[in-house]
Amino acid sequence: MEERLQKILARAGYGSRRSCEDIITAGRVRVNGQLAELGSKADPTKDQVTIDGHSLPKAEALVYIALNKPRGVLSTVTAPDPRPTVRSLVPVPGTLYPVGRLDEDSEGLILLTNDGELTNQLTHPRYGHEKEYKVLVARHPDEKQLDGWRHGVVLEDGVKTAPARVFVDSLSGKGCWLKVIMHEGRKHEIRYIGTQIGLPVVRIVRIRISSLHLGNLKPGEWRHLTPAEIEQLKAKPTTESRRRKIRAQKPGERVKKKDL
Repeated sequence: MEERLQKILARAGYGSRRSCEDIITAGRVRVNGQLAELGSKADPTKDQVTIDGHSLPKAEALVYIALNKPRGVLSTVTAPDPRPTVRSLVPVPGTLYPVGRLDEDSEGLILLTNDGELTNQLTHPRYGHEKEYKVLVARHPDEKQLDGWRHGVVLEDGVKTAPARVFVDSLSGKGCWLKVIMHEGRKHEIRYIGTQIGLPVVRIVRIRISSLHLGNLKPGEWRHLTPAEIEQLKAKPTTESRRRKIRAQKPGERVKKKDL
C-alpha cells in the first residue's frame, strides 16, 4: 500500500513528519532511483527508498518510554560535555528521541520514542495537546498576577504569551505551588512569565503531556507505556479539547474552521 514518503521516513525513525519533509525537499530521497518530491508516495514493501544513496533501513519496533527527568539533565540525545542526557538514563537499545523538551533546571515527564508520527502530533500546535506543570514560585500570588498569566503576558521581546489555565495548588512557606496548563511551549516561557509578573520561579515539574501522566515515577526512573496509554496518545483530540484550545486563543486571533 502506498503512503506519503514523509510518513514512511518518520516511521523509520528520521524524526517528525515536518523534518522528514525537509529531507525530501533537500533532494536527499529517491524512490526506485527517481528523485522524490514533496507529495511523492511509495509502497515500503515493494519500492526501493534511499536516503543519500543508502537504502532505507528496516523500521525498528516502535518504543514508547516515560521518564521522570531530574534537574541537571539535558533533554537531548547527546551532549557537548559530560552532563547527563535523558537518553543516557534509559539503557534501551535503538533510536529514541525526547518529545517535549524541558530545560536543564526543570524536572518531570519526558516521553522518549522512535515514533516520528506521534512526535509530530504531540508537538505540532495545530493539535492543541495540553502540557501540565507544577510550578513553585517564591511568593504568594495575588489575583491580578494570576489573571495576567491566564490572559497572556507581554515579554521583554514584545511577544505576548498564549493564554493558560493557572491555579493555586498549595502554599509552601513564603512561596506557592501553582498548577499551570498550557498548549504553548516556548523555551523558558514559564520562567520568563514568572519574572515578568513578579513571581520568581523556583522549581518546575511537568506532570502531564496530553493524556500521559507522570504518576509515581521518581526522578531518574522510567517505564514503558502500556498499550492503552499509547492508544490514548495517538487518539485525535476530542471536540471539547479543541474548543478549549480555541477559547484560550489570543484576543483577535482568527479561529479556523478545521479547529472546530
